[in-house]
Amino acid sequence: MEVFKAIKERRSIRDFEKKTLSREEINKLIEALIAAPSAGNLQSRKFYFVQNPEMKMELARAALNQKFIADAPLVIVACTDSKIMSRYGEKGVSLYSVQDAACSVMGMMLAAWEMGLGAVWVGAFREEEVRKALSIPKGLRPVALVPVGYPARIPAKTPRVSPEEAVIFV
Repeated sequence: MEVFKAIKERRSIRDFEKKTLSREEINKLIEALIAAPSAGNLQSRKFYFVQNPEMKMELARAALNQKFIADAPLVIVACTDSKIMSRYGEKGVSLYSVQDAACSVMGMMLAAWEMGLGAVWVGAFREEEVRKALSIPKGLRPVALVPVGYPARIPAKTPRVSPEEAVIFV
């Protein structure tokens, strides 16, 4: 698939088939996550791959009871890693590591779409509940939950702002 086509056609998927992902598919998702660029090439991000049904239910509860999270065969929890502070100080923790995780997740979501999988970025969750559910150590911070699986339904395209509204030429 062409990258631009994937960017334009990708949808946020919240309705998944009851079909597990193969080890090969999971490995490709991992490859896409770690291939992303990062500040200073420090790669200050970690990813929890959650397939356990009870853990996925805990994540769904932590995410304001968004049940579709538990229905996905895989939930990826993207975390920042404060080790970046050693090079970039507080801005590395508060901004660069979040950008690193975001870049990784977007690349993975595009790769998933190319593979016939769907995903959705979930940012609405109680961070401490996610941390507790997965025993996430100090130094790592969960910043996104990403349910992944085979789409049971692909929603219609949602409207986007015009280029004139989005871009300012200087």
